[in-house]
Amino acid sequence: MGQLIIIVAMFALLWVLLIRPQRKRQVEQRELHDSIEVGDEVLTAGGLFGHVRELGDDDDLVVEIAPGTNVRIARRSVAGVVETDEEPVDDEPVSEPESAAIEENRS
Repeated sequence: MGQLIIIVAMFALLWVLLIRPQRKRQVEQRELHDSIEVGDEVLTAGGLFGHVRELGDDDDLVVEIAPGTNVRIARRSVAGVVETDEEPVDDEPVSEPESAAIEENRS
């Protein structure tokens, strides 16, 4: 009887440590794939970034990976949706003051 309790406890521990977290990850992945909309920036499992241009019937998407370059991918190959920053980025190069550059050259 004691051995049976140990075996049942081991299976319960196995379920809690391995099976339950895997199911949770599957549910999260399914929710991610179901939430993809046109215009989202996505990252594929292959490392490509692109913008979703069309949602296919069930299992495919059309993603623009470069201007004018559209590829059809499987929905399950999307690794994540990229969060975009709402703040504009300052594209001006950073220049150091002339006095600091002159002192570096003297050293």
